[in-house]
Amino acid sequence: MSRSEALSKPSMAALGLGGNIGDPPVSMARALRMLDETDGIAVSAVSRLYRTPPWGKTDQDWFFNCCAMVETKIAARDLLETCLDIERRLKRRRRERWGPRIIDIDVLTFADRMIDEEGLVVPHPHMHERAFVLLPLMDIAATIQVRGRPLSDWAKQADGAGIEIVSEDGAWWKQSGGAR
Repeated sequence: MSRSEALSKPSMAALGLGGNIGDPPVSMARALRMLDETDGIAVSAVSRLYRTPPWGKTDQDWFFNCCAMVETKIAARDLLETCLDIERRLKRRRRERWGPRIIDIDVLTFADRMIDEEGLVVPHPHMHERAFVLLPLMDIAATIQVRGRPLSDWAKQADGAGIEIVSEDGAWWKQSGGAR
């Protein structure tokens, strides 16, 4: 994988992970380990694991979701390409928008940068509307501001109905196979 830009100093980025096909916690744990093993990326914090109702397209199985903070020395575009490559390696197939998936990895924030490029918008354009992103992200980065407001403000407005906490802490991904 080519790197278009090396950063002069590391940046913190927030990622959202989820899935509802197969064993999503195992897929998410594998994805986190793959990220952590990638040159220029270090997983610094992972949220608790959450079980969440489907959003957008609601006639499908429930999801598992988490968020992770990574310290990275690569550019935002390269981080996105790394996430997409990991999705492909874990056999993600894109068939329908908001449809079932084995793994999904979104770049939510990248330092305090605002990015609006073809295929990459940071902060993620819908993160402030989605409790399945906000609740896990508050576990590990409660002080982040999105669109000039703290996460806690957005979380109060988001519909968290049905969301369940599945793990005691963020160590679930380091356990054997990501078991709960």
